[in-house]
Amino acid sequence: MPFSYVVYKNHRLVVSTGTGRVTYDEIKACQDQTKGDPDFNSDFNQIVDLRTATTVYLTVDQARELASRNIFSPTSLRAFIATTPAVFGMGRMWESYTEIAQKTSQIRIFSNLLSAIDWLGLKDKVDFL
Repeated sequence: MPFSYVVYKNHRLVVSTGTGRVTYDEIKACQDQTKGDPDFNSDFNQIVDLRTATTVYLTVDQARELASRNIFSPTSLRAFIATTPAVFGMGRMWESYTEIAQKTSQIRIFSNLLSAIDWLGLKDKVDFL
């Protein structure tokens, strides 16, 4: 599956990973699966690792819908990591739609893992990633 996740309960973190061509259906299914996971807590933070994603195939309406879903709490920090311009741009669109929704978590887009880890306050705990 090009989009998957792991819950690190002890670190209060969900790491979602997209590889190759990621689609709306895959992201939505992963969100639903994450929300139903017994180890998941909506107050956890998240890393969305898209470093190996070549394309995130979403329409504007699909991006808006996914960004407005309340999977994580408003206090959650969500770091999207993207290295290609197209995927980075999709992350910025997601970030903008999240801000417009005014009820979902805080999202920032990064081009490298270390900056994302630092923003999440996990700099001294990277041994598990």
